[in-house]
Amino acid sequence: MSSAPHPCDRSSAEAYAALEKENRILRKKLERSEQDRQVLEANAERSEALMRKVIADLEMSKNSVEARGKELEATLQQLQLMQTQLVAAEKMSALGTLVAGIAHEINNPVSFVHGNLGHAQQYVDDLFTLLDAYQQAYPDPVVSVQVVLETVDLDFLQVDLRKLLGSMQVGTERIRDIVRSLRTFSRLDEADFKAADLHDGLESTLMILQHRLKACGDLPDVEVIREFDPLPKVECYPGKLNQVFMNLLTNAIDAVQDCYRIAPAPKPTPQITIKTALEGDRAVIHIVDNGTGIPDSIRAHLFNPFFTTKPVGKGTGMGLFISYQIVIEQHHGELYCQPTASGGTQFTIKIPCWQEGDCTT
Repeated sequence: MSSAPHPCDRSSAEAYAALEKENRILRKKLERSEQDRQVLEANAERSEALMRKVIADLEMSKNSVEARGKELEATLQQLQLMQTQLVAAEKMSALGTLVAGIAHEINNPVSFVHGNLGHAQQYVDDLFTLLDAYQQAYPDPVVSVQVVLETVDLDFLQVDLRKLLGSMQVGTERIRDIVRSLRTFSRLDEADFKAADLHDGLESTLMILQHRLKACGDLPDVEVIREFDPLPKVECYPGKLNQVFMNLLTNAIDAVQDCYRIAPAPKPTPQITIKTALEGDRAVIHIVDNGTGIPDSIRAHLFNPFFTTKPVGKGTGMGLFISYQIVIEQHHGELYCQPTASGGTQFTIKIPCWQEGDCTT
């Protein structure tokens, strides 16, 4: 016959069972906690990945918007340049037509006067010869004729009339030179390359700018020094190169006059030197002024569109840009600016004599 369990053993068993139950409960809680942690980590990873994707998309959108903005800005600037070039081309074409028409209208009556002055001079000489013959044949005219001779002062009349006709001859020749320069300069609408004399283009441009070169107010004459070496005719757009010469010479005149205004006494003589030479197959033109010069920071932007240092209303910032395009793009040449040893500025143009082949004289 077995004995009954001891009370202590029964208590231990119950305590053990209770501990085992608590342990199972804790393990289940731990497992649930682990699952929750894993779920949270997975959610956190998904959230982080989603956040990274959103940030990357936003960054990509930002870059795309910036790139699109830059593209639109570049397109707008290109459209503005094209518009400005079209307007400038249209203005220069209209100017060329207008100048050519005016030159033609002036040339007709001036040629008529110039052509008849020679005949008038001969007729006057013949009349004076006749008067001399009469005076020799009749040295003692009647009183009425003697009064007229004293009144008109025949000796003075003979001398002064010849001077008057001579000055009229010089004046009509001057007008014809101006008309010839206008015609040369106004060749702005020629669509094809043609062989042209660059010296003629320079001279016609200087003739057009005579009013800027003459003394005005406190400003003295601008001295122009020509150092022309022989050049062959150059295949080019003559009117467009004349436009380049006009832009560069106008800037040079502004530079030397501004320098004269601010220079202390004794003031330097405003001076522009134009040099031409032949270098291999290229015609070279140097336009040098003794102005105040151009700082390096400005010189780097000279040929940029719309860049100007002139006051509002005095410059558009397109003259040098258009000149650069004419020389570089349309004539496959070079156009650059350098300081001179004396502190002035030198612009250099290099143009191939022929667009194909060698340059020959």
